[in-house]
Amino acid sequence: MTLDKLQKGQKAVVISINAPKALKDRLTSFGLLKGEEIELKTHSLAKQTFEVAIGHTFIAIRDEEAKKIKVNVI
Repeated sequence: MTLDKLQKGQKAVVISINAPKALKDRLTSFGLLKGEEIELKTHSLAKQTFEVAIGHTFIAIRDEEAKKIKVNVI
């Protein structure tokens, strides 16, 4: 499953990030790493952006980026 398929409030563990190096590096700098637990806090009405919590950090991810992040629901 990819991050864009999570429902609000669902928690998951990041399995992999299948993205170009520049995007992968940017996500890593925010703490989005393989093995990290994340929670989908909310998304826009059209599911174009997603707000994700990684520990105490909140980041916004675009739909196209979210589709590149594989997760397992907890």
